[in-house]
Amino acid sequence: MRRMTEDDVPYVLEIEHLSFPNPWHEMTFRGEIQNRRISYPYVVIHKLEKRVIGYIIYWQIMEQVQINTIAVHPDFRRMGIAEAVMRQVLDLVQKEGASLVTLEVRPSNFAARSLYYKLGFEVFGIRENYYHRPDEDAIVMGKELNQ
Repeated sequence: MRRMTEDDVPYVLEIEHLSFPNPWHEMTFRGEIQNRRISYPYVVIHKLEKRVIGYIIYWQIMEQVQINTIAVHPDFRRMGIAEAVMRQVLDLVQKEGASLVTLEVRPSNFAARSLYYKLGFEVFGIRENYYHRPDEDAIVMGKELNQ
């Protein structure tokens, strides 16, 4: 895992469009790369193929972290990559002093929800009408980190 750069954006966009019904725009990713004060965009590079196969973007503001997005290319799913990335990020932000990590997930995204439960996240609440195309609420999940 390494910091996302402008050169990574086309590959990230490909994964984004393959992963989400309402994908982020190119400028959103470029803005996250430039927002070094609070945004932490990372990519996962395949060791043999030397290409971007996943990414995660989170914000850290003091001791609170918000996971904004995570995705793995469909060709590399169900290999434990998302879990490894999440564990690495959780370890990293805890070392940086974070005490709470939150995220939103679609109720229909059973694979992601299963991963988050496995990592110790709990349901904190619901954000009504959060997602569009298709319209769906968001489940707000969180995990308190032990210091």
